[in-house]
Amino acid sequence: MPKIKTSRTKASPEGFDEIEEVLEEYGRQMRDAENESHEGKRIAESTWPIMRISHTRSRWIYELYYKRDAISKELYDWLCDEKYADINLIAKWRKQGYEKLCCLRCIQTNANNFTGSTCICRIPKAQLRKGQVVECASCGCRGCASAD
Repeated sequence: MPKIKTSRTKASPEGFDEIEEVLEEYGRQMRDAENESHEGKRIAESTWPIMRISHTRSRWIYELYYKRDAISKELYDWLCDEKYADINLIAKWRKQGYEKLCCLRCIQTNANNFTGSTCICRIPKAQLRKGQVVECASCGCRGCASAD
């Protein structure tokens, strides 16, 4: 996951002042998650909080632009260029069946235990056995199928 650039090459567009405080809070949460102790956790588990914060920040920007029309296209493009939002993940959210996707790794067929399949978190909960707890190994998601 690329780090957020701290020095801006271009001046921020109009409207950034209104959302800057929230983005700074996400930045503080990200730093806390990065500095958190990883003792007693599996290797993959140590990155889960970082992925969740990145997902939440991208989802917030996605909803500001596509759902609520609260920010301009210029500001949205600038936020994507400055890596505040994951544009590849947002592109998937706009497609039918991927509205709740947690991360791109969950839909990569070569990144899973079974060749040619997707992650277990993409299986609708109705198709799982009752009481079965599903947890993605790569991001810690507990179910991001759009049918849920």
